[in-house]
Amino acid sequence: MSNLTGAGRALATLAFALLLLPFAALLSETPWSELGSILASDAVINALRVTAIVVPAATAIVFLVGTPLAWVLARTTGPLATALRILVLVPVVLPPVVSGLLLLSAFGRRGLLGPILESVGIVLPFTIGATILAAVFVALPFYVLAAESGFRDLSATMLDAARTLGTPLDRLLDRVGLRNARGAVAAGLALAAARALGEFGATITFAGNVEGATRTLPLATFSALEQDPDVARVIGLLLVLISIGVIVLLRNSLVRRPR
Repeated sequence: MSNLTGAGRALATLAFALLLLPFAALLSETPWSELGSILASDAVINALRVTAIVVPAATAIVFLVGTPLAWVLARTTGPLATALRILVLVPVVLPPVVSGLLLLSAFGRRGLLGPILESVGIVLPFTIGATILAAVFVALPFYVLAAESGFRDLSATMLDAARTLGTPLDRLLDRVGLRNARGAVAAGLALAAARALGEFGATITFAGNVEGATRTLPLATFSALEQDPDVARVIGLLLVLISIGVIVLLRNSLVRRPR
C-alpha cells in the first residue's frame, strides 16, 4: 500500500485523470459506425502505405548505423565520447521543426550537400526518402541509448574470454555484443520504430505533407482535423492502439517491478 497522505493520493488521482480523460474523450467521440468505411478510405490507406514503408525502412537504417555507434559509445571513455554522446542526444530535446530545418540545411536543394546530391540525380526534400531520413534522425538516439546500455552491461571478463577463444576484435560486436545484449537491442528497435511512427514536425518541414508520397499517419491526422475531424479521430485511435502495443511489448524494459 502507498504511504502517501490524503493530499498526495488526491494529486496522484488528478494526474491519472489528466492522462485518462483525453483517451476516454477520444473513445467517446470516435464514429464507431463509420469505422470500417473510414479505415478503407483512400486518405487512410495512402497514409498507411507510406507509413508502412517509412517505419520499417527507418528502423532498419537506425539498426545498421546505430549499432556500431552504440558499441563505440559503450566501449569508449573520455571527452570525445562525451561530446559524441551529447550530439547523439540533441535530437531528443530539439523541437521537431528545428530537426526538419537542420535536415533542410544539410540536404535541401540549397543546403550543404543538396547541390552535390542533385548533381548525381538525388533530390531528397519532399520525397519519401526525406520522410525516411527525418524518421531516422529523430529515432536514432532512442535506439543508441538503449543499445549502448545493453552493451555497457557486458562484462570485461566476457569480452576477454571471447578474445581468448579467438574472436577477432572486429567480430566482437556481432558475435558477443548483439547476442548478449539482444534484449536491450530489441527494446531500442521498438522505441525507434515507435518514434519513427509518431514523427511529425521534422517530416512536415523537410518532406512536406503530400498525400500518397510523404503523408504518414500523424500528418494525415493533422490534415483530417481541418477537413473531417471524424477521420482524424479514427486515425488517432489507430495510432493510440499501436502505441499501446509498443508499450506492452516493452513493459519489462520500461517498468522495473518492486521486489
